[in-house]
Amino acid sequence: MLPILNIAAYLFSAIEDPLALKPVLLASAQARQLMGTILLAPEGINLFLAGAPEEVHGFVAELRADPRFATLETKESWSHTQPFRRMLVKVKREIIRMDHPAIQPAAGRAPGVEAETLKRWLDQGHDDAGQPVVLLDTRNAFEVDHGTFEGAIDWRIEKFTEFPQALLDHRDELAGKTVVSFCTGGIRCEKAAILMREQGVENVLQLEGGILKYFETIGGAHYRGDCFVFDGRRTLAPDLSATGNAASARAAEDPDLALKG
Repeated sequence: MLPILNIAAYLFSAIEDPLALKPVLLASAQARQLMGTILLAPEGINLFLAGAPEEVHGFVAELRADPRFATLETKESWSHTQPFRRMLVKVKREIIRMDHPAIQPAAGRAPGVEAETLKRWLDQGHDDAGQPVVLLDTRNAFEVDHGTFEGAIDWRIEKFTEFPQALLDHRDELAGKTVVSFCTGGIRCEKAAILMREQGVENVLQLEGGILKYFETIGGAHYRGDCFVFDGRRTLAPDLSATGNAASARAAEDPDLALKG
């Protein structure tokens, strides 16, 4: 087992006092010698953290003791070295920026599909109702270029705020299909799935836990390439090993860049 545990997690849950919560979480993380980024907003929490496994698990246990975060689920991977350079907690308007205020995941999310079910559908070429399945990559174009699912739709967006317009431009292409939206850890595809349903796309699901949970559960079946992550490891292979040649200092230091889901 490698010495550093890395986790990615998010949860849409109403936080009335994100500014008050910020110093509490920062102090707890620093006391445990954790590094990474935590983003807080009225709509919830989004985080990437790394450190000694017992300290990471202890921090997560503290979070889950708060009723607002009781259902927080994490994606885990391991590394030889600490992929972050500092510990940051920031308060923002959204934990993943979409600039579409009507989308409120905490009020009700789109249905999800587990990694095992998605693999079975991809193996057989259709969902359990016999309907064709299309995978929609909701990540930015430069992330997709490092790797994605075979045959996935890629609208070449440069930032997630472009997704609503891209949907308007391409919505008719999704008719009559089961659409599975996906991203790195689940946060972007959750908002994207809600928006698609509101825009009249009938059969929309989100991949639970995103690519990282798929790798953790399934491995690389039906996936080609690596998965870009916003820390010093840069990219992960389907076995969750780091494949980046060098740390990306900007990604590791900038929480607005790092916390893209």
